[in-house]
Amino acid sequence: MVRMMVQLTEEQVKALKEMAKVRKTPVARLVRESVAVYVATAAKDPERLKKKRRALAGLEKIRKAKFRDIEGKKDLSANHDKYLDEIYAS
Repeated sequence: MVRMMVQLTEEQVKALKEMAKVRKTPVARLVRESVAVYVATAAKDPERLKKKRRALAGLEKIRKAKFRDIEGKKDLSANHDKYLDEIYAS
């Protein structure tokens, strides 16, 4: 194995130490396992970052959009029962 020096936030170190204590394993092993999972996942899909960015951009568009149904209503999800009553009461 090769030694490396990495910098983690205090929160990350605290979480790792708590996990290591619960699992009764060294922090170094948790780090190695985490890196192995990350490398294996990233290696399977080299365009993962590109897909992630595209998905996040799409979510941002949805968040900023002013969606309406075909009748122009914006509150359909909140008032769907009311609108169904109106439709079927006629």
